[in-house]
Amino acid sequence: MTSMPPHPEATPAAAPGTTPTLVLIGHGMVGQRFLEELADRGVTGRARVVVLCEEPRPAYDRVQLTSYFAGRSPDDLSLADPDFMARHGIELHLGDPATAVDRTARTVTARSGLTVRYDALVLATGSYPFVPPVPGKDSAGCFVYRTIEDLLAIEEYAENARTGVVVGGGLLGLEAAGALKGLGLRTHIVEFAPRLMALQIDEGGGRALRRTVEEMGLEVHTGVGGKEIVADGAGAVTAMGLSDDSRIETDLVVFSAGVRPRDQLARDCGLPVGDRGGIVVDERCRTTDPAVYAIGECALAADGRVYGLVAPGYDMARTAAAGLAEALGAGAGPADGFTGADLSTKLKLLGVDVASFGDAHGTTDGCLDVVYSDARSGVYKKLVIGTEGELLGGVLVGDAEAYGMLRPLTGSVPPVSPEQLVLPAGAEGGAAALGPSALPDSAVLCNCHNVTKGTVRAAVTEHSCGTLPEVKKCTKAGTGCGSCVKSLTAVMNDELAASGATIDTGLCGCFPHTRAELYEIVRTLRLTTFAALLDSHGRPEARNGDGCEICKPTVGSIIASLAPSVGADGYVLDGEQAALQDTNDHFLANLQRNGSYSIVPRIPGGEITPEKLIVIGEVARDFGLYTKITGGQRIDLFGARVDQLPQVWARLVDAGFESGHAYGKALRTVKSCVGQTWCRYGVQDSVRMAIELELRYRGLRSPHKLKSAVSGCARECAEARGKDFGVIATSNGWNLYVGGNGGADPRHADLLAQDLSDAELIRLIDRFLMFYIRTADRLERTSAWLERIEGGLDHVRDVVVHDSLGLCDELEALMAAHVTHYRDEWAETLADPERLARFVSFVNAPDAPDPSVRFVPERDQVKPDLTLLAGPTLPVRTLEGTSV
Repeated sequence: MTSMPPHPEATPAAAPGTTPTLVLIGHGMVGQRFLEELADRGVTGRARVVVLCEEPRPAYDRVQLTSYFAGRSPDDLSLADPDFMARHGIELHLGDPATAVDRTARTVTARSGLTVRYDALVLATGSYPFVPPVPGKDSAGCFVYRTIEDLLAIEEYAENARTGVVVGGGLLGLEAAGALKGLGLRTHIVEFAPRLMALQIDEGGGRALRRTVEEMGLEVHTGVGGKEIVADGAGAVTAMGLSDDSRIETDLVVFSAGVRPRDQLARDCGLPVGDRGGIVVDERCRTTDPAVYAIGECALAADGRVYGLVAPGYDMARTAAAGLAEALGAGAGPADGFTGADLSTKLKLLGVDVASFGDAHGTTDGCLDVVYSDARSGVYKKLVIGTEGELLGGVLVGDAEAYGMLRPLTGSVPPVSPEQLVLPAGAEGGAAALGPSALPDSAVLCNCHNVTKGTVRAAVTEHSCGTLPEVKKCTKAGTGCGSCVKSLTAVMNDELAASGATIDTGLCGCFPHTRAELYEIVRTLRLTTFAALLDSHGRPEARNGDGCEICKPTVGSIIASLAPSVGADGYVLDGEQAALQDTNDHFLANLQRNGSYSIVPRIPGGEITPEKLIVIGEVARDFGLYTKITGGQRIDLFGARVDQLPQVWARLVDAGFESGHAYGKALRTVKSCVGQTWCRYGVQDSVRMAIELELRYRGLRSPHKLKSAVSGCARECAEARGKDFGVIATSNGWNLYVGGNGGADPRHADLLAQDLSDAELIRLIDRFLMFYIRTADRLERTSAWLERIEGGLDHVRDVVVHDSLGLCDELEALMAAHVTHYRDEWAETLADPERLARFVSFVNAPDAPDPSVRFVPERDQVKPDLTLLAGPTLPVRTLEGTSV
């Protein structure tokens, strides 16, 4: 690397009596942050600031670039307030990049011919995508993934494509792959390294990530590179040849194989650059020319590294702005010099949480690994522990919930054992719930903006910030990648609680209300759309927006459950409602690991005639579906392509079946034993009651899925006490149990009432379910709700049985409206050609099946044809120094 000579002088100021000119070349995320730092320090009031920007639009959030394909517009991604430049007198020249720098004359020339003399020059030119030198790389259909213009070009070309290849399995490569899949393309990922995200995660994390990515239907090729791009006579991509001599037929190729510093301007004007690129700067971000600075991805920092993450770029912007402010007499003093940065990161890639921090690869001498891996659920966690028990780093894949607490603890001895930190909830010996109280004030909560816990606390206690948006505005924490928002909220709430202030319990950043409050607003005001609710009761900054992944499905569920009472259309895929639904609801079926879907017809109470059983068998045979009897006494049909769903439903509906709602947050099943009719121990007709309950509550949308069972006697063969609401027969009637749960955190249901008649039983269940739907939080099962709600079971009994709040008539009326207006979603879809139009594998080729959905035979049925993972065993260092 090129070393920095000592600076003989500070950045020179303008001649006396003149206004100094600062020129910024580049207006990306780091460039915009630099301008904000100048403004905060008063520099824009003392100097002329000129910005030369190559792109046709102001700075935008490149970290969230892929969200464009989720509906965010380029304007939504903008980082600059519309009036920021005018308010601070900044001259912004869009689409006019700098082409030359004359350091002797101190001038910059732009492509338009504009020449600006500078007193200080800041290079924030960023980086350019690296395209491997493979033959054919310039063919039509080859793209890079770096700017909004790149995305617009990819989107347009993909309209006539069916298959795409992404070269690069790093952060941006996985985002590009998700974008191609979202555009309806069969998608391949080609990564030269032996695993995905090789720089961030280790081998075990790579295996877990790959398994999850492949379950989403993407095809992964690691340990190979591109050898050539094959084009047709018109010069358009038709295939990609790989280094192992295999070949991928494709219509489109996206190169996302890393970036290189854009340092050509510096080279041309004689500034030193590193051997592998990057403009050489010192700890104050100054080049060898004291009038020229370099920040962000174009700079080779004082520690000899080029940083490609936004957080180090922001630190460099802060450092350079502080130096310039000091030279102009506008600042209180320089910021700390930039000598390196924390490379910790937390991202959601293709819907998968991935995080790494500290010494993630365990390179420190004598360190040990503490590993938890669950291949079935796609969860991998590794903590690296030092010889003194200190936390050195870690890798989290599939479940990065603990990242916000673990990263600030890096370098210290955690207050609990490492094993407790990685074990899942419900496992013996774990998991420890570390709150913000476990962190010192010096712990950095926001890596992007280097904001400590102490700074966040001070924002609450000293600056009277009482909401998350206020804390963000005061500290800038949480305005970068967003991974620290949960920790920020926890610290803020702790401080507010300590001061006796009211805590913001809003559902999300879009709504200041809880789910229960939103339910009441929708019910009382009879609101029928998400937009109406957001615009009238959302936070001011969220109104006229699109909402977020938290509030959209939550409000969609509320509107669906109240649809008959408020006059909304109960069909969840009509109009605005379609955009609010969770993944499985989009096609009224459950998405499986190879991109196919499973179909679960309703079989009330588990009772089925031979004729209907034969129909299911014939449908499975004719469509080549895998069949499995479920634990809820139903038959699951696996392996349907999205375009086959209506065809399968038509056969089933004609035979008298309907949707089993296995895909929705709704009633799933009411399981039963054979009861008094057949069993010599039975005391009531459990099958009849189970059928009656299932037909009554079918399609009922709720905060979480609902399961039920009816047992014909105390022997409890239907396992009713493991359900959200369970019924057990007695010689005098029925006992009703509520709040049960199986799964990873089992809970026995509690007795709500006993010896009930049929009418009394149904009346209490009506009330219980509607009270739960009315008051529960989002994604809160009845078991968690019963333990959380103030007063617990006794309060619920008072409300539901004794009508202590006078709500029972209203609760019963709401349920009666649901029962009266129930419609089968499968039949509704089949009856409407417009609704059927969404069930295609490719929007641009509706008659084409998805070729990536393939199967192989197994045990006289089929299973998904997926590439099996293989590789060396993950080495885990033990106390004895050996590997296992």
